Amino acid sequence: MPQTSANSPKRDAARNRAADRIRRAAAQRQSPDDWANELFEGDRDALSRAITLVESRSLADRPAAEALLEAVIRGDRNGDAVRVGITGIPGVGKSTFIEEFGLSLIRGGHRVAVLAVDPSSQRSRGSLLGDKTRMEHLVRNPQAFVRPSPAADALGGVNRATSEAILLCEAAGYDRILVETVGVGQSETAVREMTDIFLLLLISGAGDDLQGIKRGIMEMADAVVVNKADGPGADAARRTAQECASALHLLPPAPHGSPIEVFTASGLEGRGLDAVIAHLDQLEQTWKESGWWQRQRTEQRLERFERQVRERLLERAVQHTALKALWERLQSQVAHGQISPYSAASFFVNNVDSSK
Repeated sequence: MPQTSANSPKRDAARNRAADRIRRAAAQRQSPDDWANELFEGDRDALSRAITLVESRSLADRPAAEALLEAVIRGDRNGDAVRVGITGIPGVGKSTFIEEFGLSLIRGGHRVAVLAVDPSSQRSRGSLLGDKTRMEHLVRNPQAFVRPSPAADALGGVNRATSEAILLCEAAGYDRILVETVGVGQSETAVREMTDIFLLLLISGAGDDLQGIKRGIMEMADAVVVNKADGPGADAARRTAQECASALHLLPPAPHGSPIEVFTASGLEGRGLDAVIAHLDQLEQTWKESGWWQRQRTEQRLERFERQVRERLLERAVQHTALKALWERLQSQVAHGQISPYSAASFFVNNVDSSK
């Protein structure tokens, strides 16, 4: 893609300048509590810099990121927000839907943060689509915060630091966090592990092949919305909603015990969104009363802990001089089909144990 290639040096330079500003700002502050207090006061610039910090892949930035997150958690500003994951196949109209959905939430008195994870350029690791250009009305609203982030090499259609960004947005006073994912795929379950409610967007006439892709994701959906129910597509959307509702009856009951409702809506015209919002509010109330809400949050915290341990153990092992050479050799052998990934993993782990 020529345009992406041409913009790569500029994008890399911009990211480096942003990282440098963050390091200087962190050095000038007396403590992470000062930065956290800026977040608590709703400082949007502080929030943007904080998310850039936790997204950084530099090991030099990790201590500052950890200290900031600890200060935020100690401030006890997390827990009241509703985290909604929104996914769907490319072309379903996620950005248009989310913009009008977010504006509807704001009209209802909420402050909305959108963490929009864009597909990434494999050359620059930068974001390709630029959700800020596709949510221009929401971006300009003072009660909204829109943050596009590249998915890069993270699995699950979400950025590797999305869960940390959610905590920071909550600390800044946003009580509705919308996480837009790249699209439906085998690994999209990651979004379900960091949000309270999982919303699946469908469209009519997607074709049987795409319906097969969605089948596994549908089992995790807490609600389904058939989007683009406007103009000549309104009748087809209603038929698709009826077919989807019938198909959902054949799936095992959801662990939370609530029926999976199917709605029709138009992100373009803003129709049907109030019914979706009312249903999500009802789910929040029901799950908090049943204990499911807190159970999910507890499991998510434990999952983040385990993920951090796995990532850091691997980092430490690979940084070991002898093991780094072994790691690179095994990577080459796996890439060339000389050894299976499973055997390579077992061999590496055994050598980690013997190197202690």
